Amino acid sequence: MINLIFFAIFILSFFGMFFIFFRKIPLILAFEFPKESAISRFKKKIGKLNPFKNFSLEIFLQKWITRIRILSLKVDNLTFNWLKKLREKQKKKEKRDDYWEKIKKAIKK
Repeated sequence: MINLIFFAIFILSFFGMFFIFFRKIPLILAFEFPKESAISRFKKKIGKLNPFKNFSLEIFLQKWITRIRILSLKVDNLTFNWLKKLREKQKKKEKRDDYWEKIKKAIKK
């Protein structure tokens, strides 16, 4: 029973598609296809685009100088952290030396 319903829907849909197609045949035949190829239209559109139309040298320089500044600040921060670590290591070495000297003095007494 269900198969019969599905088959009826399929047949009616098929006839509906043919009906619409036959009604549109004169419109399809009257349609003029473009004589230009898609590639030539694409080339014309690309030719109309000008990527440097709104190019400003000042804005370009501002952006690059800002990037260079940020890079130099990052490098400065990195070197600061290296110096900080080196100073901490030096302080630890000084503390260790003082510790052993105190022990040596205590032993000598």
